[in-house]
Amino acid sequence: MTEAFIVDAVRTPRGRGKAGKGALSGIHPQELLAQTLVELVRRTGARAEDLEDVVVGCVSEVKEQGANLARNAVLAAGLPDVVTGVTLNRFCGSGLQAANFAAMGVMSGQQELVVGGGVESMSRVPMGSDEAMMDGLNLELRKKLFQVPQGISADLIATLDGTSREDADRFALESQRRTAIAVTEGRFQKSLFAVKDAAGNVVLERDEHPRADTTLEGLAKLEPSFAKMGAAPVGPNGETLDQLALARYPGTRAIQHVHHAGNSSGIVDGAAAVLFASSAYVKKSGLKPRARVRSMATIGSEPIIMLTAPAPASERALKKAGMEAKDIDLWEINEAFAAVPLNTIRRLAIDPERVNVNGGAIALGHPLGATGAMLLGTALDELERRGLATALVTLCIGGGMGVATIIERV
Repeated sequence: MTEAFIVDAVRTPRGRGKAGKGALSGIHPQELLAQTLVELVRRTGARAEDLEDVVVGCVSEVKEQGANLARNAVLAAGLPDVVTGVTLNRFCGSGLQAANFAAMGVMSGQQELVVGGGVESMSRVPMGSDEAMMDGLNLELRKKLFQVPQGISADLIATLDGTSREDADRFALESQRRTAIAVTEGRFQKSLFAVKDAAGNVVLERDEHPRADTTLEGLAKLEPSFAKMGAAPVGPNGETLDQLALARYPGTRAIQHVHHAGNSSGIVDGAAAVLFASSAYVKKSGLKPRARVRSMATIGSEPIIMLTAPAPASERALKKAGMEAKDIDLWEINEAFAAVPLNTIRRLAIDPERVNVNGGAIALGHPLGATGAMLLGTALDELERRGLATALVTLCIGGGMGVATIIERV
């Protein structure tokens, strides 16, 4: 088995995911990804005709994000016809899974140069656009397992862990604080590039979602986002969503709804791409890799609570690499909801000062299919900035799954 080297990683800024209001909402998702691919090839100096595949994560694969977005983005980028593209959906883990599949192709010895990445235009193709809900409208499956919305699951995690509303808000405030410092110091600039419109005008060159003026008092005024939803009678016998969730956890009397817009991930648009190369290709091409992939893993977990798998996925990746949690210099744990990284930190006994050191999706936003690939670049940039060696990226995933990747600088 050969090694998979990361040559480089680039991303768009994250634009607010509001139709007509976010700076990237006027850019077709194929074009967002196409610009990202062009920038990746330009920065690395890679021979575009040597690209064997472009593996892309995208969650809502309908409308403008349907019809194999990856291949159409390759065509929109003007890459050679021989370059193929494939689009995949592993919910919020799609971007990291796409990167992992790209790395696997290289490590297997079947491919030499592959792009893995992701894209999501949440302003143009909002969540739920596929109208499939979590279970794909399979009524037979629903009789066996009534999957609740992720917000209910996040509040259930907080309830079982004893995470209070103030705990979640303080974590969110810290995410905003760290992001503000990162932006001020230009820590994201190495991976970022400016997105342009069809006329060549710059439409966005920095992340649009962070709110540096966030305060604990302001967060405390926000209404819980999922309390009313949890009280809705939707079950076959009139059970509420909260009751359906608690049926799996009968020792818990009620769900404490602690999550709201300020301590949950932001809705944004964006794209990212990572270039992977084999050791043989690196030698013959002269490309200079920045890191290598140490290990990758996915794992499933109980599908009602849904979002607790980052910890066991990380443990599986660590075991494959012959490492322990204490051996990881930096962690990127996607901030889908505040309770998720807090749960992972607690279960793995991670030093919080090593986690999301430049903030996370609460401040920056979570462009579903792109986030995992973005976090790889963020982790690599920060490893280099701090002179550290290893990073672990992990995301929770709908349906009760987790994905994790460990990288090491070279």
